[in-house]
Amino acid sequence: MISPWMAKLIGSLPQGLVKCISDKLLNGYLNKYAAIEVKGMEHLNGVKRPIIFICNHLSNSDALVLGNVLKKEKLIFVAGMKLNDDCLTKLGMSITKTIVIKPNSADKGAISDIVKAVKSGENVLIFPEGTRSRTAAMNRGKKGIVLIQKLTRGRIVPIGICGTEKLLPINDKGMALESFHHAKVTVNIGKKLQIPNKREGEEKHKYEDRVIDFLMCEIAKLLPEKYRGVYNFNEGGKN
Repeated sequence: MISPWMAKLIGSLPQGLVKCISDKLLNGYLNKYAAIEVKGMEHLNGVKRPIIFICNHLSNSDALVLGNVLKKEKLIFVAGMKLNDDCLTKLGMSITKTIVIKPNSADKGAISDIVKAVKSGENVLIFPEGTRSRTAAMNRGKKGIVLIQKLTRGRIVPIGICGTEKLLPINDKGMALESFHHAKVTVNIGKKLQIPNKREGEEKHKYEDRVIDFLMCEIAKLLPEKYRGVYNFNEGGKN
């Protein structure tokens, strides 16, 4: 794995050169360590762009894997601001289009940027949990995605990813200490979702809760049971 001092050195170079070097380095790691299996790519056929992709979040390698699998879609990723604080993850962000959002807050500026991107025809990928799962099991989704879909009327496609928690495991002592390991990674792409309609007399917050639960359960359906976490469901799709 590239050392922090080398990452700082690369980061000090002109932006175009940083992007070129980072692309070769990080995709080199991906080719060396990740055995990627992709399912459901056919579900994208006939879906009008732009698409808002939503996915569970396990590792800092998620965006690298998904950017590689969906490179034809030229994704814009929504990423937490703290990734800019680490010289290694900044290299990863240099090879992707990124909208930075403040975690655990109503970041109106970032939401506005996401809405503008979708309305201008850009495909966006959002991790609704807002942070990586420390257990590999899904956490509660944040309702920002509900607002974004409402403002854009964007088409939503769910993705379930697993194995990246082994490819680049979380190190709570610091992202700079994370390193790649050989792992099988599965990316399972679902069908375009039909957002539930609001029921007569239904309160706004209850409707939003129902929609985010629906979206997250659709991601969960694309994952092995042990990854579903709070969205584990019985037969019939109910929590």
